[in-house]
Amino acid sequence: MPQRRLFFIHGAGGYVEDGPLADSLSAAFGACLDMPRFSDDDMSIEAWARPIRQHLVGLGADDLVVAHSFGATVLLHVLTADGVPEPRNVVLLAMPNWGPEGWDVPQYVLADHSLPSHGGLTLSLHHCIDDDVVPVEHLDLNTALLPAATVQRHPMGGHQFDGLADVLARGRGGPDPG
Repeated sequence: MPQRRLFFIHGAGGYVEDGPLADSLSAAFGACLDMPRFSDDDMSIEAWARPIRQHLVGLGADDLVVAHSFGATVLLHVLTADGVPEPRNVVLLAMPNWGPEGWDVPQYVLADHSLPSHGGLTLSLHHCIDDDVVPVEHLDLNTALLPAATVQRHPMGGHQFDGLADVLARGRGGPDPG
């Protein structure tokens, strides 16, 4: 039986910085890590979406997709498109909100927030209250856009979810102190 895989999508300019998070999540999930490097020069949705789509094609039902920060934004763009292979288990970490109440960058705003539901997609949003890169208020904005997602607000861990790999792998972290 093949080993479960973890496809990790790093944040903007975060390939090196997100490496320890990806490694610790891979170990906590007991999964083989697949973490390609995405462009630091071309930050368009399509420049990142193309390789993401290619990696989604080869995933199995038990494989996981974890996307961090800007990577989470692009993954949602990919998942809302027609004809894209749908993973079953998706975790979005510290995802920015690009709408007018968030960072107000129209080129990154999702045109359609409806995610496919035919394949049993399990989506969870995680954010740390002490994140000094993406304010935790973005979690509330994204929760309103993705009401079917499981939401977890963590008291500590910063933008890199320091020390939370096991908590994320267990899929729980205590109550959301909202």
